[in-house]
Amino acid sequence: MLFKLKLMHSGWGGITYSRHGAVTITFCAFFMQVFVEASSWWSLAMNPLLIPEAYIIGGQPLCSQLAGLSKGQKKLCQLYQDHMQFIGEGAKTGIRECQYQFRNRRWNCSTVDNSSVFGRVMQIGSRETAFTYAISAAGVVNAVSRACREGELSSCGCSRAARPKDLPRDWLWGGCGDNLNYGYRFSKEFVDAREREKTFTKGSMESARLLMNLHNNEAGRRIVSDLAHVSCKCHGVSGSCSLKTCWLQLADFRKVGDALKEKYDSAAAMRLNSRGKLVQVHSKFNSPTSNDLVYIDPSPDYCAENKTTGSLGTQGRLCNKTSEGMDGCALMCCGRGYDQYKTQLVERCHCKFHWCCYVKCKHCSRTVDQFVCK
Repeated sequence: MLFKLKLMHSGWGGITYSRHGAVTITFCAFFMQVFVEASSWWSLAMNPLLIPEAYIIGGQPLCSQLAGLSKGQKKLCQLYQDHMQFIGEGAKTGIRECQYQFRNRRWNCSTVDNSSVFGRVMQIGSRETAFTYAISAAGVVNAVSRACREGELSSCGCSRAARPKDLPRDWLWGGCGDNLNYGYRFSKEFVDAREREKTFTKGSMESARLLMNLHNNEAGRRIVSDLAHVSCKCHGVSGSCSLKTCWLQLADFRKVGDALKEKYDSAAAMRLNSRGKLVQVHSKFNSPTSNDLVYIDPSPDYCAENKTTGSLGTQGRLCNKTSEGMDGCALMCCGRGYDQYKTQLVERCHCKFHWCCYVKCKHCSRTVDQFVCK
């Protein structure tokens, strides 16, 4: 990558929740409820007031009325009211990407109709929770950075990143790039705020969860930074490309999701040591970096619905009869078996291009088999 961002550190926050489902971790999950809040800033993704004008009524900000914000986040909302729309968009982007990445898993990142967004399933420090924190923080970096570029925010504009040293001399460094530096710093300030406000006894389980949350927030932001790249446009007569103008551009968010899903698969199990620091459970492995995901609790199996833990179970989920992976009926249905149904699938067909310039298609229907977990 031609461009490498120098990350800057300050404090901001977000909150997510862990989950539980196995008997061996029920006590731990109950203990975690003491400090894991019922609501989250993620609820901004579901809030209908995600337009800048909606945050002021009669001159009185609505920030104090928004569900899920911590005290520090409400203060930031009041100072940066025009940012809130894009924080909500970032949260929504993260949630959608989470649902895409886990669409074929027992836990599929489902949301619920309250300000917790993911429900009680986030009340355990599992690797799923780690991914959710990371992708959410990454979503805010992505949304705010691009909002700066598009002139939507009063406190930032196009990227002011320094010219990469390895950019050819005859290429111009300019244009209007995504303001990654500002997006990173604001995401850190806002998303990390809830954790930074908390004080727990050193060495407690609450402090372990807090450290886990902050680490995974940072991992999500760093993935966005690492995947940013230099994009260029040619200039010249008849596209001769005798001159190039280049700028910083964020990667497509799907690439961020793919990268974080790989980090999820290799996430490191952690524990607190005697000094109150997170250390790896299995010391024979390499220590996780700032870009890796970490977790402190084992994941439940998510097979059965459990109102206490928030697990929705897999009953009624579609499965793939021929797959041996997690989307296969054997694993998705947890050995309970499946029902087979016939359904009519309507799709576009016989598409033709018409000059100029549209495509016209017919609609065809066909009968397909669907397999649903019992």
